[in-house]
Amino acid sequence: MSAAEPDDRALATLALAGHQDAYAALMRRHRDAVWRLARGHVGDGDEALDITQEVFVAAFAALGRYDGARPFRTWIARITLNKCRDWGRRRAVRRFFAFARPIDEAGDIADAASDPEQALQSQRELARINAAIAALPTTLKDVLLLRTIEAMSQADTAAALGLTEKAVETRLYRARAKLSESLRDDAVPRV
Repeated sequence: MSAAEPDDRALATLALAGHQDAYAALMRRHRDAVWRLARGHVGDGDEALDITQEVFVAAFAALGRYDGARPFRTWIARITLNKCRDWGRRRAVRRFFAFARPIDEAGDIADAASDPEQALQSQRELARINAAIAALPTTLKDVLLLRTIEAMSQADTAAALGLTEKAVETRLYRARAKLSESLRDDAVPRV
């Protein structure tokens, strides 16, 4: 950085004042480091690029909370790691549902060294499961996601949704039943 270039704190202050060129300068200054950190965390350049974009969108939205007394690089790295963790959770969810099949079909699950046709079939199955979850009523979907994906306790789920624990139990049962029914109905070949 030359003497004529403002430091990160000055750029952040200018960006908060509405100077988009100041925010662009912050992005240029830190994007490679953010991408490298994301790439190292997730192991994929394309995913790292997506995460980098998410990081700078989140950073811009949270710029008012940046403490100029601390290094901007540390602040943006923390945001990057949080976005990488979010990516990991989304990936875990996709992996969970990719293999969430009825036990009687467990023998048909493809191994990690699947051929392209099997990989395509797995992607289709994942899309089918995600669509079935998305189609659930919100009252059932929220409980299902909090209990099974986020692994929240019944009490924590009840508190988060403002329900009784019995209501959580009932909705989880209904969500699983409806999801199973939907997936079973979708598996029946159309004539």
